[in-house]
Amino acid sequence: MAGDVILEISDLSKSFGPVRALRGVNFELHRGEIHALAGENGAGKSTLMNIIDGILQPDRGEIRLDGELVRIASPAAAQKMGIGFVHQEIALCPDVSVAENIFMATTNASRSFLMDYKGLERRAREVFAQLSDIDPAVLVRDLSISNQQLVEIAKALTLECRVLILDEPTAALTEAEAQVLFRIMRRLADQGISIIYISHRMVEIFDNCDRVSVFRDGRHVSTRTVADITPGDVVAAMVGREISDLYPEKLRESERSRREVLRVENLSEVKRFRDVSFTLEEGEILGIAGLIGAGRSEIVKGICRLEGEVTGEVWLQGEKLSLRDYQDSIEAGMVYLSEDRKGDGVFLDMSITANVSALKPEQVANALGLIQTRREEEQAGTLGRKLNLKCGRLQDPVSSLSGGNQQKVALAKMLSVNPRLIFLDEPTRGVDVGAKVEIHRILRDLARDGVGIVVISSELPELIGICDRVMVIHEGRIRGEVSGAEMTEENIMHLASGTTRATGAAPQAAK
Repeated sequence: MAGDVILEISDLSKSFGPVRALRGVNFELHRGEIHALAGENGAGKSTLMNIIDGILQPDRGEIRLDGELVRIASPAAAQKMGIGFVHQEIALCPDVSVAENIFMATTNASRSFLMDYKGLERRAREVFAQLSDIDPAVLVRDLSISNQQLVEIAKALTLECRVLILDEPTAALTEAEAQVLFRIMRRLADQGISIIYISHRMVEIFDNCDRVSVFRDGRHVSTRTVADITPGDVVAAMVGREISDLYPEKLRESERSRREVLRVENLSEVKRFRDVSFTLEEGEILGIAGLIGAGRSEIVKGICRLEGEVTGEVWLQGEKLSLRDYQDSIEAGMVYLSEDRKGDGVFLDMSITANVSALKPEQVANALGLIQTRREEEQAGTLGRKLNLKCGRLQDPVSSLSGGNQQKVALAKMLSVNPRLIFLDEPTRGVDVGAKVEIHRILRDLARDGVGIVVISSELPELIGICDRVMVIHEGRIRGEVSGAEMTEENIMHLASGTTRATGAAPQAAK
């Protein structure tokens, strides 16, 4: 890593009304380094990156690029200066092709009256040759979230950038896709490109980054070489305290009731999964693992009748269900929390109260069907206190909250219908370590209170940390199940990739 500084931030401050988002921040990025940025949601990371990218303007402070004092007036100006930004939230045009999305800025700048589609697709294939086998001609709306994220990254790679900002780039990627990205990052760094890498995942930071800067409450707390510190040091700096227990205590054998919450038998959907059978007992948390595309979410959505023509049988607390659609599932007490929090989990522009009551608004309505504001606020307030929701006013829009608190609102929406079972798809994606600890505790408390909890997660440490059993899906079938000492990342990945069944045969629901 070269020692010269390509980006220097000095005494940078930014306020939004009375809220001080950045307070006299100093930051240096060296040429050819991968520099991690860590901090809880609301620590100031995104505000700083938005200033570097020209989305926001600072109230005070200086930015120097290659030693030259600059004012970055807009994202377009940032691109011209060689700054690329891959945002956590996907911002593609869904109704045009992958190739058109990647080269949209170039196409807009062109004076040609005709679009050279074949040329765009050929150039896009050259970019994807080092990243993925995505077809450049396919429409973006037909891609999975993980592949859309790869398109965002490919778009950034086409820029002649000197500084590349990656904000939680692996949040929707498989492990294999993430490893490809890390290799590309290192190759870019070796070519002299400097990378700012924002992530809540300590393993990624310590495996791939050269230095890590920690932010807390709008201030720069520390910058250290990763070789000189531990993940515990970073977490302690982020939250201002030590977190000794990232995961709550699991269900003890003596606590098992053996009462069945859920039984699924021979669940099938012609194209995506087949012969899925499993059970969930009261008090336990069941994890579902598998590579993206294996059918994890599809199985759960099929159980809840969210999508697909599903056959098979489902029992909830001993009652055989006959479900036509998701509304029937809600009425039965079975709900699904989507992995796409901002697309399906919450309504960002609506109030916290309106979000909480959205699944079943009749609960807070009068006999004429009109929403009663007081009842709606009482419901949101009660659930907010239960989940330790941090907000200003309950009438504030959900967009005003941090990622962790947005996720708590989405969870409160599920709890508003007094569910008997909750399926949670990537429940802590994009939230900071402090919020993760709280969400893990909430899920364990719900399980102990008798609510069935099933968690889908791509983070194997999370599954191992909070689940009592993990069911592994491979190509639409249950490949096997692990628990106790067998619940290791290696065993789960072997099953997920279909290389072994060493941990036992695929479980079947008891007859």
